[in-house]
Amino acid sequence: MLLAPGQPAPQFSLPDADMEQFDSASLLGKQHLVLFFYPKDGTPYCTLEAIDFSDHESDFNRLGCTVIGISRDDCLAHAEFRDKHGLSIRLLSDVDGEVCRQYGVMHYREHDGHKRLCLVRSTFVIDKRGIIRHALYDVTPKGHAAEVLQLVKQLAKEAK
Repeated sequence: MLLAPGQPAPQFSLPDADMEQFDSASLLGKQHLVLFFYPKDGTPYCTLEAIDFSDHESDFNRLGCTVIGISRDDCLAHAEFRDKHGLSIRLLSDVDGEVCRQYGVMHYREHDGHKRLCLVRSTFVIDKRGIIRHALYDVTPKGHAAEVLQLVKQLAKEAK
């Protein structure tokens, strides 16, 4: 089931690359949240997207926004990915796919004649109240972080 703007964002708690728990409820009333789901650490497009969000992280922070990446990789894979590419954004591990299912980013795709359950690259812009403002499914990584930054700039203007 796909999520849509105006819906409350599902709350969750997941471990990051350093095995520290992150609870999304900790941002309520304090920060906007950009949550991007990506298929796999270290693959070319996922690397491009994660580096791009890291490069823009200070811009997001100035707008009162936290950026978090989620994939089904484990914490150790996240730590290696982060360290290899100098990523500054926090990466969360959803090994069992529960949060991925809550956000509707798991889809069956045809590959070599077989249907496989895959994580679809998706991004959510969530306001300080925990409401989804933008739900972007099946995104193209190139230039995506800059596009999302524009959406957050608009959200910051509306919040004033």
